[in-house]
Amino acid sequence: MARILQVQDPETIRVAVEALRRGEPVAMPTETVYGLAADATHPAAITAIYEAKGRPRFNPLIAHVSDIEMARAHALFSPLAERLAQAFWPGPLTLVLPLKTDGGIHELATAGLATVGLRVPQGFARTLISAFGRPLAAPSANRSGRISPTSAGHVAEDLKDRIDLVLDGGPCKVGVESTIIAVDGDKLTLLRPGGVPVEAIEEAAHGKVRRNESGETGIIAPGMMRSHYAPEAKLRLNAVDVRPGEALLQFGAEPLSGEEQASWARNLSPAGDLREAASNLFSFLKQADGNTKAGIAVAPIPLEGLGEAINDRLSRAAAPRD
Repeated sequence: MARILQVQDPETIRVAVEALRRGEPVAMPTETVYGLAADATHPAAITAIYEAKGRPRFNPLIAHVSDIEMARAHALFSPLAERLAQAFWPGPLTLVLPLKTDGGIHELATAGLATVGLRVPQGFARTLISAFGRPLAAPSANRSGRISPTSAGHVAEDLKDRIDLVLDGGPCKVGVESTIIAVDGDKLTLLRPGGVPVEAIEEAAHGKVRRNESGETGIIAPGMMRSHYAPEAKLRLNAVDVRPGEALLQFGAEPLSGEEQASWARNLSPAGDLREAASNLFSFLKQADGNTKAGIAVAPIPLEGLGEAINDRLSRAAAPRD
């Protein structure tokens, strides 16, 4: 079982940096979800991430950096990319940018692509990257395709003895992964909705964000596989009733027919607050999965704002398993 260290302990940074320098993956808290971090410039360290997660090698990893200066050393920034970085970093926005060939991020982290996803996280993760001095590849700290972890306990439960060190920073504030935007000159394409609403990005960019609805770009960023974030139980989305034995994920104050038949029930946000719902999503989904054999009924959730990210995660969790 992995050792769990509290981020408030001043020794934690030293222990974590030493593990990273040995090429070991470390589970670290971010404002979005817990990430499984390792040196993005070291092929053996990146391989250790893939092995711990059981992740396909064709699925690229986000490289987390401490600031925009570190990001510029590894990718080419257009004026529009600079504007978005200044507006949303540190924070839950990943920019997919042209990769600098002499930047040092290994092709295993980019799945051999000519682009790289970069993000500056908030809080402890940013401090750890700064202390380490190099980018950290850090997908969610769970087995590939499973529900993303929003607490240290989730990480330890899912990965067990696959890793040695989990850094406990408490529950994640945002609760869903970062928004991923591909920047091609002055064009923006949404690859994955997430913790920054698209409307906020369009306001900062002074332009529209194109949706990658047809999937014509292929898998060029994390979270683009059809089946992802999946519990064991089957999900029934936009449910207006509850069937006997189903677990229920409610949203808002409107009751669903047959609620009394649920084996377990939680409300993502009784007040209909999408930010609260996002922060509760993965934690409640994990709990629901452990309290039903009949499936999980999920009440309708609006598509605006963070609702786009929530519905994206739920639709991938409900997709047929590949």
